[in-house]
Amino acid sequence: MIFKTDFLIIGNGIAGSLLALEIASHGQVILLCKDDPQEGNNTYYAQGGIAAVLPGNDDTAEKHLADTLMAGDGLCDKNTVAKMVQSAPQIIETLLKYGVVFEKSNCHFKLGREGAHSEKRILFYKDMTGKEIQSKLLSRVKAHPNILFLPYHFAIDLLMERKMSSTPSEVKRCWGAYVYNKTNNEVFAIGAKKTFLASGGAGKIYLYTSNPDTATGDGIAMAYRAGAVIRSMEFMQFHPTTLYHPYAKNFLISEAVRGEGAILKDGQGRPFMEKYHELKSLAPRDIVARAMDNEMKRSGDDHLYLDISMKPRAFIKERFPNIYEKCLSFNIDITREMIPVVPAAHYTCGGIKADLNGTTGIENLYALGETACTGFHGANRLASNSLLEGAGMALLAAQKIVNEELTDSIPDIDPWKSPTTPRHENVFINHNWDELRRTMWNFVGIVRSDKRLEAALKRIMMIREEIRDFYYANPLSVNLIELRNIIINALITVKAAQWRKESRGIHYMMDYPEKSDHYKNHYSDLTKKELE
Repeated sequence: MIFKTDFLIIGNGIAGSLLALEIASHGQVILLCKDDPQEGNNTYYAQGGIAAVLPGNDDTAEKHLADTLMAGDGLCDKNTVAKMVQSAPQIIETLLKYGVVFEKSNCHFKLGREGAHSEKRILFYKDMTGKEIQSKLLSRVKAHPNILFLPYHFAIDLLMERKMSSTPSEVKRCWGAYVYNKTNNEVFAIGAKKTFLASGGAGKIYLYTSNPDTATGDGIAMAYRAGAVIRSMEFMQFHPTTLYHPYAKNFLISEAVRGEGAILKDGQGRPFMEKYHELKSLAPRDIVARAMDNEMKRSGDDHLYLDISMKPRAFIKERFPNIYEKCLSFNIDITREMIPVVPAAHYTCGGIKADLNGTTGIENLYALGETACTGFHGANRLASNSLLEGAGMALLAAQKIVNEELTDSIPDIDPWKSPTTPRHENVFINHNWDELRRTMWNFVGIVRSDKRLEAALKRIMMIREEIRDFYYANPLSVNLIELRNIIINALITVKAAQWRKESRGIHYMMDYPEKSDHYKNHYSDLTKKELE
């Protein structure tokens, strides 16, 4: 079965959904959602808000630029950052056009502050900003007559011209993707004149993560297999405050809680961040995560605490209703007691090398949001810049696309080939899935070393060889496709970390604890050719 369309968008978070709405009047759009259309992406779980400097405030775009560059620790592209922060008013205006609501007081937007921001500039909706954005965009997507929305459809691989029997060419050109229908376990092809990867990051390569189960770096892995450049994957941001509870899977305690005055404390209830940074509990995430890691290793504790109980009860319940209710469901009353927290993998600052409009080194292929690496985040993402980037890239990509003339036709597409003699040995999948994520957590975590990275590489390469043969000899399943992808993302992360022999941003090496000018403005660009 083969479908053809003008635009194929893989991923329905803020970048994918907003792009679909902005280009739907210029051609037929197919928008794929890997899992649940509401919850199956990181946008839904973005609690804090979206960083934006709007007219009429004392804040300035120059201050936002400076804060982003400081957090990026020498690896941000200054022109990229400037363009993005200056686009913030248009981005907010567009979201409002599609019905998104942000908190207001006396007709003015309420503004929050988060770690490493010098001013209050975070627009938010309670502590459920991402959910608000996702629900409003999703309702518009479903209602649009020119968008075919396909939930529970998982892109497997890109359709590359050089692999098509009808077009024996070595040109790097993409014509869509093979797609797995999770509801009936069938595979079909979608030919597209333009293909957009907006499938999020790769947090699930780690055992502990704030990300949903869908965050397996699928777009990055597909682009890698197609020959794209993958940049800066050593920079995986660890969020300092994920709820520590045996039944609280992946629940994030927003950085906005610290922005409203919450204090990080050790197992004895003593503040400790003043030992590590002048901003104390409002220090950048990389510094807070390393400080927490050091405190836990020093004391032997398996978690620390975040305390906002000094604030009025009514304020906490109104400002953080979702966090309050979630913690209360685990018998933790955050208005009276401290919240047990632990760091967890949170945001992939690296990704497919792309311009701000999503252009990659492969013709007809674009990458947006967390899937892409544009130079906006550098060596560490500033809090609440992720939604800004996803929305901003969608608008810039749309502007580029609507001004281009689409090709007249799509080449003939080869049908998907399934194995004829499946082995059905799923124990390989389950065992290797667990082993790989534990290996990444133990050896490629918040603090790294040459020895740990070498140990991780050996284990990942063994798993990779085992799964390579297994993949082509067995019928597809979600776990198998995802395992294949997280192996690639893990391998690139380790190789990038080995290349950067310094400590910068969220990449900390015990063997090289200082920054080196040799690596400033240099990036760990890797391709399939270099890693085979």
